[in-house]
This record gives sequence, C-alpha cells and structure tokens, in this order.
Amino acid sequence: MNTKTVATNRKASFEYFLLEHFEAGLALQGSEIKSIRAGQVSLGEAYIKIDGHDAWLLNAHISPYDPASRYNHDPLRPRRLLLHRSEIRKMWDQVRQKGVTIVPVRIYLKDGRAKLEIAVAKGKKLYDKRNEIAARDSKREVERQMSRRDE
Repeated sequence: MNTKTVATNRKASFEYFLLEHFEAGLALQGSEIKSIRAGQVSLGEAYIKIDGHDAWLLNAHISPYDPASRYNHDPLRPRRLLLHRSEIRKMWDQVRQKGVTIVPVRIYLKDGRAKLEIAVAKGKKLYDKRNEIAARDSKREVERQMSRRDE
C-alpha cells in the first residue's frame, strides 16, 4: 500500500490522550481532492461531530484550488466521513462519556484516495501536559550529553 501523509494535527497528541484510532474516507468534491494532493490542508481547528447516523469533519480548511476558478469549493464546508455504522455507533457510545471527544489526527493519501485518521480522545489536564514537557526536555538533555560524550 502506498501512503503519503498530507497534513497532521500535532496539537492532538499534546492536548489529548488518544485512546482508539479509526480510518475514515472523506466525501469530497473534485477541487478538494486536487487541493489535498497539493498539500493545501489545515487540521488545526478541525473537529469531528457525530449526529446519530453520520460523522462530519468540521472546520478543516482545504484551500481553494486555483485552476478550478468558479467551480471551486467552500474551504470550511462540513465534509461527511465514510465509516461503517458499527464504527459510528461505537464512537457515539464513547463520546457520551464525560471528557471524551473525537479529534482528527492526520490526512493522508492511500492508493490515491484521501483518508482521515481520527481518534477517540480524552482531554489532558494541565499537569499531564507539564509532565510531558518535562519528560521531553530531560530526554533531549540526555541525548545532548550522549552526543558530547561521543566527541
């Protein structure tokens, strides 16, 4: 399988504990897939909403594709996610718990089709984020010391 990551949501793993990952297809217009292939996507403010039967990607910015001119799409329009009913039901049950949400993690191309990796996530507390930053800094310092030792 040939996969190419187009955009990632780097804040997702910092802001949330990612519990369970799913792969979803995207219902796109022609000019949207062209923009995705060109890498003109932002997931920074994006989120997932489930309304009983369907899952939607909201607030994801896919830039207009210039050669499409007047046949272009709205950059922030809601996009339907293509998931199995059982997956939607499973996520719906988990989201009803307090503090659990669904976040987009990355958009990638798999065999020429745009896919979205989404994750059921639980929000981190401030002290969790501080611990993560401290662990990352200490790891970086150890690596720095090891590289100096090799010289």
